[in-house]
Parts: sequence; structure tokens; C-alpha cells
Amino acid sequence: MKSTTFKRNAAQIYLSLVPFVVTFLAFTTGHVSYKIYLPIWIINACLMITAAWFLGAHVVKKNDTEKKHLAIVACLLLAPTLLTSIFGGMGAPPDTIKEWVITATEQQVRFSFLILSGILIGFGLILLRDKLTGTGGNFYAQLGSAAIIIALPLLVFNMSFWHSLALEAFKLKVASASEKVPDWFLAMRTLDWILTIVEFCLTYVAIIAFAAALRSANWFRKIPSRIYIIISSVAIICILLYPLYPGSTMFSGFPYYPFMIPAIPFFMLYFIGLNLLRNAGTDDQQLYAEIT
Repeated sequence: MKSTTFKRNAAQIYLSLVPFVVTFLAFTTGHVSYKIYLPIWIINACLMITAAWFLGAHVVKKNDTEKKHLAIVACLLLAPTLLTSIFGGMGAPPDTIKEWVITATEQQVRFSFLILSGILIGFGLILLRDKLTGTGGNFYAQLGSAAIIIALPLLVFNMSFWHSLALEAFKLKVASASEKVPDWFLAMRTLDWILTIVEFCLTYVAIIAFAAALRSANWFRKIPSRIYIIISSVAIICILLYPLYPGSTMFSGFPYYPFMIPAIPFFMLYFIGLNLLRNAGTDDQQLYAEIT
């Protein structure tokens, strides 16, 4: 029993640290050779899968359908961070068009992973909505599901824009030695920017709704739920007030820009999934004691 508890606690600590370590590496070490970061990413992915198994994913072997489904939902919310942990070696997107072209294949992998991550989150939240049907959180779950269903196609469009259209525009600019990108790119970029704002606002609305749903269903305690709701509400306000920001800020786009990084809502949903996974692997009496 003690051995199992230790393994579960160690697994949760490891899984909890992954987003913070990945973010730190992505913004401090920058881009490194794929020969270095790819093996490390594969090792980390294996460790994350092992940790998730010990924490709660092992219930898929049992006959408890409810917990089995809950574990699957949780894993769908964890999977995007497993995929995007590769960004710890890729670093942030390049600052110059020339660097974009030089690392074209890696950038396509980046946005392919982000598209796949968005789809996995969509499946996870829709299944979570179904799990919350019949509970006190049903209304909020329906609201969150509607928001994510609208946001998902916008995310796919946004990521596809950078995966293909933007990259082709950058290649044309470098090949022609022109001082500017094609005019069609500028028009598409404006459209993409508007859709991206809508996408992120809807995603944060979904997080708020599901956090409220999980609390109303007595699956989460008040404090964690309120943290998700407060952070997401601040994100929406910062995004919508961006046109009113002064022309010069300490950081470009701050405090608007951080909330427009896909990793931020992904990480928030990741921690929701982490809590759900732990709940799935906890016996009913212990779980009731933890949430009340």
C-alpha cells in the first residue's frame, strides 16, 4: 500500500513539473539540434506515460466503467502537453523570416502537433461533458462544450495558417530577396489575427465553464476551480483590452501576448486532466474525503 502511494505521489510530482520545465527550457535555451532534443523528448514521453499509468490510467484494466472513462478523458487532456513538450528543445517560434525558412520542417512539426493537440482536447472535453451529464455541473459542461466546439475549427485554421500559408510566404520572400512578404499574406494575417482572438477567448470560456462544472459536480474543491476561473477571466480581459494598451510596453504585447500562446490554455487543461486522472485512480471513500 505504501509502495503504491509513493509511486502515485512521485508520478504526480513528475507530471506536475513537466509544463514548468518545458516552458523554462523553451524560453531560456532556445532552439537546439533535433539530435539532442528528440531523444530527450522520447524519454520524457515514456516517463509521462509511465507516470500517468501509476497515477490512475491503470484503471482501464478494471471493470469499473465510470473510472475507466474518466481516465480516458484525463489522458486526452494530458496528451497535448506530452506532444508539445518537444518545444522545450525546439524553443519558441523563430524571430526572423530567414530562421523560419531554415527550420521549416521543424516549424511544420510544431504546428502539426498543435493541431493534433487541439483535436485531442476537443475530444477530451466533449467526453467530459458526457461524464458530467446528470450531475450538478451539467449546464456549465454544456456551455463549455459549445465553446470548445466553436473554438476548435478556429484553432485548426490558425495553426494551419502558420504551418503552410505563412511558411510559403516566407519562402517566397527569401527566394525573391524581396523586402516585404506578398500582399495576400498581409490580408490573410489580419483575418487570422481576428479569428485567433475569438479562438482563445472561447477556449478560456470553456475552461471557466468546465471548472465551474467540476466544482458543481463535487469533483473538484472550490480553490482549484476558482484558480482556473480567475486565470481564464483575466486572460479574456487582457485579450479584449489589448487595443487600449499603450504603444510601448515593458514586453512586446504584455500582458496580452502570454495568454495568446497555445501552451497556456493547454497547460490549464493539462492540470484539470491531471486532477481527474488522480481521482480516477483513487478509491471512492478516499476521493470523497479529499473533495469535501
